[in-house]
Amino acid sequence: MSTTFTIDTATSRANPTPAPMKRLTVPAIQRRKFEGQTAEPLVMLTAYTARQAQLLDPHCDMLLVGDSLGQVIYGLPSTLPVTLDMMIAHGAAVVRGSYHSLVIVDMPFGSYEGSPQQAFASASRIMAETGAAGVKLEGGEAMAETIRFLGQRGIPVMAHIGLTPQAVNALGGYGARGKSQEEHAKILGDARAVAAAGAFSMVVEGVMEELADTITASVDVPVIGIGASARCDGQVLVAEDMLGMFERTARFVKRYANLAETIGNAAERYAADVRSRAFPTEEQVYRPKK
Repeated sequence: MSTTFTIDTATSRANPTPAPMKRLTVPAIQRRKFEGQTAEPLVMLTAYTARQAQLLDPHCDMLLVGDSLGQVIYGLPSTLPVTLDMMIAHGAAVVRGSYHSLVIVDMPFGSYEGSPQQAFASASRIMAETGAAGVKLEGGEAMAETIRFLGQRGIPVMAHIGLTPQAVNALGGYGARGKSQEEHAKILGDARAVAAAGAFSMVVEGVMEELADTITASVDVPVIGIGASARCDGQVLVAEDMLGMFERTARFVKRYANLAETIGNAAERYAADVRSRAFPTEEQVYRPKK
């Protein structure tokens, strides 16, 4: 995708403005899986800010405004304290910063579990106030009625099964799921239930590889893996994990950069320049024209 650059005179920052193009749609994502096969896997990363969206958008099919922002942006111990207002604010920023990718916003804990009606009230706010294409919610068979209710009212839903971080207290931790026959059968049943209820795709997180393969082959909708299998219909990672912003990440993360070190080194050089009065130089100060 070609990119031109314009200057925002209000901020003096160059904002990449991609050439006009049609944003991907939910039906376009669904069509990527044809007769049970996905020729080119779907690419999804998380994004939380407009600038981040601008940088990731040309390379992704979908951007997920994940409730992982609670830990990544706000330093919270889990995703549980994340609020609907937080998700809406960041969702709107990501939509503003993207032009190509389908944008999906996580529904935070407590905003949808009570009833399909509660879920619709929350999801309709997200859709109206962010401009996103759909929402993501955690849960399998128990959420099937809610997924169907939202879909019938024009709200596309991406399901999330397997390791569901909002249920970490009930699950007892972040370990891989589907190790026992009983849990394997339950998660496979969850996948079939959310697909039958109308989810346009699903994230399958932290499950045994064989189970992820079985799910991918068993449902007609795209399966996006995270800690699952390379044979899923697509993959998603938290962008900050992929970029090496944190010292500790899950086993399923591959680092493609080490931005934590890059940022630390830049801050160290800046601090040294300030303390030695090497910054600012005449190039960074204002003087009368001669």
